Amino acid sequence: MKRLSWRVKFGLVLVAISAVLLYAHSLAFHHSDLHEFGPFLLTHEIAMMPLEVLVVTLVIHSLLERRERAEKLHKINMVIGAFFSEVGDELLRRVSARDEKAEIREEFLVDGTWDARRYAEARRVAAAHKYGVHMTAADLESLRDFIVSKRQFLLGLLQNPTLLEHESFTSVLWAVFHLAEELDHRTDYPSLPKSDIAHLTGDVKRAYAAAAVEWLDHAEHLQKEYPYLFSLLVRTNPLDTTASVVVAE
Repeated sequence: MKRLSWRVKFGLVLVAISAVLLYAHSLAFHHSDLHEFGPFLLTHEIAMMPLEVLVVTLVIHSLLERRERAEKLHKINMVIGAFFSEVGDELLRRVSARDEKAEIREEFLVDGTWDARRYAEARRVAAAHKYGVHMTAADLESLRDFIVSKRQFLLGLLQNPTLLEHESFTSVLWAVFHLAEELDHRTDYPSLPKSDIAHLTGDVKRAYAAAAVEWLDHAEHLQKEYPYLFSLLVRTNPLDTTASVVVAE
């Protein structure tokens, strides 16, 4: 049986106290005359106080929870932004260049006209897409050099308790960190057999697919909350081969 939360227990206690006081109040003034109207109102207010405390407590608690969630979400999105600036964008840029199914790029060409429905559709297509990534030994070695250099940064993110409640981004981090570990355990890339290259390519696809969907969430957040950061994101879009950071006239 599911245990009641402290708020439910607290609410039940206050309701019970108020009910008892109102019942006692009813008995005491059942045959009261008009000259006792002052005490009647006073004792009635006292009987209602537990209910008023309950309402005020719940409202204040709800406001504090909402503020706490907003602050936590703000911190999480700052960390996500740092991830894409340091690792994610470059990872997407490198791997997307080796994705033979280039049609998926259309789902990442975000701009200021996108709304919640367009983002939702892009996420749906991106999540279901079978990415056609083909990595060579040289590609993997180059990716190894880049991503391993960011391992301490990734470890720092994994140790951030704020991210524990963001399941999708935590999955991205684990996929990228696992990829870094796999790549770092190889030394002689030119001698790797095709089977091992295929295995590593699978790890690349996993990280790439997860980061791509998360990038869409990040883009939507910036468009809503930070238009100037969204402008930079659009101009440096790692999945847009025509993107240019230079602001055109």
